[in-house]
Amino acid sequence: MNSTSNSKNPKVFSLSKQPPSLLNLQQAFSNLQTHCFSLFQQTHHQLKDAFNSTFSHFNPPSFSPKGPVFARVADSSKTQIDFSKKSGAALSAEAIEERLAGVPVYALSNSEEEFMLVSGVSTKKSLGLLCFKKEDAEALLEQMKSMYPRMRKGGSKVVAVALCKVFQLKVDSVTFRLIPDSTQIKNALRERERAGFSDDGFAGVPVFQSKSLVLRSQNKSYRPFFFRKEDLEKSLLRASHQQNQLNPAFRPGDIQVAVFEEIIKGMKDSSTSTWDDVVFIPPGFDVSTDPTQQQ
Repeated sequence: MNSTSNSKNPKVFSLSKQPPSLLNLQQAFSNLQTHCFSLFQQTHHQLKDAFNSTFSHFNPPSFSPKGPVFARVADSSKTQIDFSKKSGAALSAEAIEERLAGVPVYALSNSEEEFMLVSGVSTKKSLGLLCFKKEDAEALLEQMKSMYPRMRKGGSKVVAVALCKVFQLKVDSVTFRLIPDSTQIKNALRERERAGFSDDGFAGVPVFQSKSLVLRSQNKSYRPFFFRKEDLEKSLLRASHQQNQLNPAFRPGDIQVAVFEEIIKGMKDSSTSTWDDVVFIPPGFDVSTDPTQQQ
């Protein structure tokens, strides 16, 4: 495909940069000893919408006034989720990992890489929070430090972990919850409104795609999904400049919104090929035209 190709045809792209180096979550969990917090309060005002959505499905009726306690989580080698195929087109664990490669999330940890959990007295479940935005995790950490001053002496910090490893872990009595970037929730709701839908909220982590963007690897085509709408728009703008075409982002309906968790579920369980051509672009990254494919 060259710059004179029809504007309705999708463009072929490649990743413009390498993903950042991440902490291996599965390795961290192999010797995980968790902080269980018996109290959680909403943190920074920018997290309010995301946390409200998160805790609507995790709402312990009462909390203990005591400080943090400790609980040990079983070795991860014995607690991996079974990704074995349930139908002909379901993706393997390895295939899902490849699609998520380089995507970071941020968790709270101490100096020994022990991950912090939120726990209620009246439930046997604990909640592990994984933020897509580093600043959100940092705000959460500061809130925890204000609640428990002794944390300030424990080397508590925010660490980046590999999202691709999160879906291989199944820890007894622990639920992992993804906290989306509140800005992207607003972007998703705006795009949904432009498409004619009226939503009061967005359940899950929003991801953005355009039918005008296609990635090609080893003679296969993939649909890139972005965790930030701005990254998708940047890719579309760059493509339009490189190929002397109208920016597809200006065309109504060219940007679509999906729920990340639903895509992953479809990859694991679907008997159709709806999601087998999806790859995820890490936040802060975009795609650029691959000259070797412009033929």
